[in-house]
Amino acid sequence: MSSPEIASLSWGQMKVKGCSTTYKDCKVWPGGSRPWDWRETGTNHSPGVQPADLEEVVKKGVKTVVIGRGMSEALQVPASTVDYLKKNGIDVLVLQTEKAVAEYNALAAQGVKVGGVFHSTC
Repeated sequence: MSSPEIASLSWGQMKVKGCSTTYKDCKVWPGGSRPWDWRETGTNHSPGVQPADLEEVVKKGVKTVVIGRGMSEALQVPASTVDYLKKNGIDVLVLQTEKAVAEYNALAAQGVKVGGVFHSTC
């Protein structure tokens, strides 16, 4: 199963190819996507992305996770979150969201089992 292409990104809106939903923040993995609701894990800009935000994506068997920190990179990614991914044998890229989406799409196009979490505003 391949990772779906992120078809478009603008402030506060993301579209995933093959999905009719418009996301504000989203999670993607080989074969699927869904809204990333920060309330599920108590995530906030600081301390930022928690391992709990990534567990679902990790369980999909990804080899790489791309984290989009927002258009102005306001979303933090603590070292403990990066360590969690590395301990699971997963490569991690932490980038500004436009760059993160471009990198994610490039990896997906190469057939890499890539997943990601993307914040589309600040």
